[in-house]
Amino acid sequence: MPITASRAIGAVLAIVLCHACAALAAAQESQPLPRVRVVATGGTIAGEQREPGTLGSYEIKKSVNDIVALIPNVQRYAEVETEQFSNLPSPSVTPVHWLRLAQRINTLFKERPDLAGIVVTHGTARLEETAFFLYLTITSDRPVVVVGAQRPPTGISPDGPINLLSAIRVAAAAQSRGKGVTVVMDERIISARDVTKSYARGGGFDAAEMGTLGIVAIGGVEFFYQPVRKHTASADFDVASIESLPRVGISYSYSGAHGVADLDAKAVVVATTGFAPEEATYYEALRRKGVIVAATFPSGAQVDDASTVPAAGASVPPVVAVKHLMPTKARILMMLALTKTQDPIAIQRLFDSY
Repeated sequence: MPITASRAIGAVLAIVLCHACAALAAAQESQPLPRVRVVATGGTIAGEQREPGTLGSYEIKKSVNDIVALIPNVQRYAEVETEQFSNLPSPSVTPVHWLRLAQRINTLFKERPDLAGIVVTHGTARLEETAFFLYLTITSDRPVVVVGAQRPPTGISPDGPINLLSAIRVAAAAQSRGKGVTVVMDERIISARDVTKSYARGGGFDAAEMGTLGIVAIGGVEFFYQPVRKHTASADFDVASIESLPRVGISYSYSGAHGVADLDAKAVVVATTGFAPEEATYYEALRRKGVIVAATFPSGAQVDDASTVPAAGASVPPVVAVKHLMPTKARILMMLALTKTQDPIAIQRLFDSY
């Protein structure tokens, strides 16, 4: 074929390809954007300093519309709706707030099949606890993404806007379905089961060795892993009509300890690497009185499969073995487990499922 003819054919193909790409882009632009609702609860992400642009203190004052407005091009990624659930520093968040928030999100998913996902803004001090409670109690497989900030929006180098944008992108992504509740901080997607706040600076949220599911890249949301244990739509816990949760305490084990517990609690989670003799006696006495006792490593990293089923004829209920859960999260799972049963053997089965 002559060179001129080859070039002419190449030019025609290039024109056809350009038209096809333009048509594809136009079709994509004409498709409606996913709807994402941002439900705000407060926290540093809503902070406002008396002296903006400093390292000074702040108050939780900004509304959900204020913090969404800090993202310049959010409309490129989702059609965003907003809701002001509360505006609290997260140390003020209680289990009653968890219940109301889970009930509200479940209602939204039930009434709004058009929602792609929900983002919850939250203070970082208690973020991991609220996220794990939602992980166990949301009844939809649609994404719920919890997000916060380590610096207020009026401070130097605020991280809230990029964290919130990343969370909205994850909530809008179809591939986020079925991953359970996640936490998005510093462009990482972390399972609510494993997320922990390690320190109060940028990059301060982590997930030990198992919990980072993916990233929010420039080109889009990318997942590499997903949880295999029960959560959200596969969970056993219905909180629709629950007004309050059973009281569960946390105790810390240490050298020379004799045991200590909240005497009004229905159960106690002991953060320990092994009971001292005096502790063993103390917690055995609690179990004889009907208090459920569970044990987990302080780090939450223990994965041993040792059985806690008592020997035949044993008169003392077993200690519930907690696998790979921090004490604060073991407490949350225990609170929910007690809404279903007070039998330590049945509670152990629930812990083994989550």
